[in-house]
Amino acid sequence: MTNLNNTPDLMNDKLVDMLFITEFTGLSNKWFYKLIQEGQFPKPIKLGRSSRWLQSEIETWMQQRIVDSRG
Repeated sequence: MTNLNNTPDLMNDKLVDMLFITEFTGLSNKWFYKLIQEGQFPKPIKLGRSSRWLQSEIETWMQQRIVDSRG
């Protein structure tokens, strides 16, 4: 979710890890790290040694893949 300033609304969003993403999509973590390197998947938010993503960005990315696949 984003607010009117086009910045994440952190009070209404979650930070998710790669395990969430792989379970949500059924795709491997290696696939996603390749997509990140190619600029085709949202970059992680680094928290120390951990990587997290905004759940809303993952859902938006997935919705766009569905739209793209249906023409």
